[in-house]
Amino acid sequence: MSRILIVDDEVNIRNVVKEYAEFEGYEVAEAEDGMQAVEMVKNNDFDIIVMDVMMPKLDGYSACKEIRKIKNIPVIMLSARGEEYDKLFGFEIGIDDYVVKPFSPKELMARIKVVIKRNSVPAETASERMKFEGLEIDMAGREVYVNGQKASMTPKEYDLLFFLVKNRNLAMSRDKLLESVWGYDFFGDDRTVDTHIKMLRNSLGEYRKFIITLRGMGYKFEAE
Repeated sequence: MSRILIVDDEVNIRNVVKEYAEFEGYEVAEAEDGMQAVEMVKNNDFDIIVMDVMMPKLDGYSACKEIRKIKNIPVIMLSARGEEYDKLFGFEIGIDDYVVKPFSPKELMARIKVVIKRNSVPAETASERMKFEGLEIDMAGREVYVNGQKASMTPKEYDLLFFLVKNRNLAMSRDKLLESVWGYDFFGDDRTVDTHIKMLRNSLGEYRKFIITLRGMGYKFEAE
């Protein structure tokens, strides 16, 4: 049974999400602000966090940054702000999805299911470790090493690299990357992909050379 942490200062929002999540078979815990969420993560394991942006004591973005220092847990952010800037900022700090209020609880459940599935490690890749010159990718541990040094990457950077490497030497359009890496009904555009490719290249250092830009089309990971 997957465990969900719902973080929102509005008790009505927590109650609605909890009702639908428990109906879907999830175990649910609640926090009313970001600070409480960080403390709960220190002492408990969760499969996903659904968190509001605007909260007292510690906002959602700040809480997400603190949680990332402790554990690598997928985060879906809830917000009344739907501007592209807000979404891109969220993805840059490592959230997995962004849902604008008011939202459909059924749609949120679908997004939760996709994010949990995307972050689980398939049995066939559980022990897979891949190496390309000084770039080493640990599929099971969701870790990347550059010349022996562990790279500091957001979950979305890892997802993007993982997908490109799994499909290495194949051309991937931006639309295909949005569909496969961001998943269910993501309302992004080319700039979302390009922004994350730029972040990923910075994380890979000299091995950015493996990520090839296909002008007017997309990208591919090119290596033997």
